[in-house]
Amino acid sequence: MDSRWQDRDDIDFMLDDCETWAVVGLSSNRARTAYEIASLLQSRGKRIVPVHPKAETVLGEQGYATLADIPLEVDVVDVFVRSELAGAVADEAVAIGAKGVWFQLGVVDREAHERTTAAGVRMVMDTCPAIEWRRPGR
Repeated sequence: MDSRWQDRDDIDFMLDDCETWAVVGLSSNRARTAYEIASLLQSRGKRIVPVHPKAETVLGEQGYATLADIPLEVDVVDVFVRSELAGAVADEAVAIGAKGVWFQLGVVDREAHERTTAAGVRMVMDTCPAIEWRRPGR
């Protein structure tokens, strides 16, 4: 693991200062990790925006098929897709003006991290808000 992928300042910024989280890969399937984490984000006072090709309403929030379809400002794009698809999502996050990109546990794309951070957008990879909120000092 590259320590730049889990910079404490970037993690703290997203968890503490960002309110609206687009959750890419979130569906109404309660058995999926994305559903569990989206529910946790809501319990922590975050607004979640489901992003899934089906554009279904999840956890009481209207879903959208793509990031570009979201009609409001997004602070963080939380990515629950395979690593080989995640880089394109990071590029879309930069394009919509997100302040941060969060790749979940097991999702790693070094080139996407380079592109995203070079564009001035904070990014963390291969960790989860649930893990980070449990760390000492949080």
